[in-house]
Amino acid sequence: MDPATGQPVPRQAARARYSRAQRTLHWLVFACVLLAYAFINIKGWLPRGDAARAQMLEAHFAAGLAVLLLIWPRLMLRVRRGTPAITPALPRHLHVPGQLTHVLLYAFLIVQPLLGIAAVELGGHAINLPFGLAIPLFIAPDHLALGHSIKEIHEDLGDIFYWVIGLHIAAALWHHSFRGDDTLKRMV
Repeated sequence: MDPATGQPVPRQAARARYSRAQRTLHWLVFACVLLAYAFINIKGWLPRGDAARAQMLEAHFAAGLAVLLLIWPRLMLRVRRGTPAITPALPRHLHVPGQLTHVLLYAFLIVQPLLGIAAVELGGHAINLPFGLAIPLFIAPDHLALGHSIKEIHEDLGDIFYWVIGLHIAAALWHHSFRGDDTLKRMV
């Protein structure tokens, strides 16, 4: 039902947005990514050996694991329900950059937490989470050099991902403000 008119909304018009579940998962993943970045940056400001520094690292791990857990149902919904059409339709040359950005986003959201887990475990540490919870070692911790290399890749990808996130946000705002299409409205 259209709340303004009380009339039934045509099925086609109702499809103009992502489903409630897709939108919820999108914003939950966004919040977890934002928190993961916030926690790891705050950790960097705190002195070594400080209990708050360890808590920030634990919170970073928890946010990263939440991303990894939430991305799977999000991907399944995207495959099952697809994406609503953009109105007005995009010119053909804008499809490829949009698809590439989404592939990069999804790849990051899967690979980055997995790299973080591998780096910690190869370093011989369990993944400590808030409230005294921990993920036990699943990987033999006798590969410290490999763990350090993976940690560097994890950090470098984290820096690169700032740009990918920025590109995604800038594109959504460009679509909304300059192109005047409903790309952004489909996700809010």
